[in-house]
Amino acid sequence: MEPLYQQTHKQVHEIQSHMGRLETADKQSLHLENEIQASIDQIFSHLERLEILSSKEPPNKRQNARLRVDQLKYDVQHLQTALQNFQHRRYAREQQERQREELLSRTFTANGTQKKILDIANMLGLSNTVMRLIEKRAFQDKYFMIGGMLLTCVVMFLVVQYLT
Repeated sequence: MEPLYQQTHKQVHEIQSHMGRLETADKQSLHLENEIQASIDQIFSHLERLEILSSKEPPNKRQNARLRVDQLKYDVQHLQTALQNFQHRRYAREQQERQREELLSRTFTANGTQKKILDIANMLGLSNTVMRLIEKRAFQDKYFMIGGMLLTCVVMFLVVQYLT
């Protein structure tokens, strides 16, 4: 039982060091995750074997052997949970990146939509002068919006200053 316990204990410490590297690894994290998961699975099989062997220990050593196996089991379960938490954070980060890219592509779609509207208006026979007026109005509206936002922020700041 002792050699298997020592080997399993050593593997637990190796996984703990791999978990530290996992936090800093970016591109290799999936490969490292798979290695860690395989090691954890192997340790679980070792723990099953250790439980059987601990029950075959002499009565005066049995309780100590079971405590050591239970401690290893607790450590491995903690590592399994830490790995699952890391995977969950990685998945959430990837999902946020995908959503960010999707949102960024939507702004380009909006710009494309504006060009299509202008093309349709041009096809309908609106003159270039009217088209320029529409573009100028959109440009002016943007400045009015920014000015309004700044004015709102100044008013909110002044209200907070005078009320506190």
